Amino acid sequence: MPVIRVEMWEGRTLEQKREIVESLSSELARIAGCDVASIYVIIDEVCKDNWGAGGVFCSDKYSDPE
Repeated sequence: MPVIRVEMWEGRTLEQKREIVESLSSELARIAGCDVASIYVIIDEVCKDNWGAGGVFCSDKYSDPE
């Protein structure tokens, strides 16, 4: 049971997340030679106020959603 964990800033639409899950799952299944149904994708969405880079919060560093 392969597990893919994705950590990214919050703000993506359900459709975008759906595409991420479908794309990552199908590619891993292709490369690993396993059934796509056995792959789990976990998306952790993090608020920029809870993500720091270079000593500052990303909410201070980046004002636009990425």
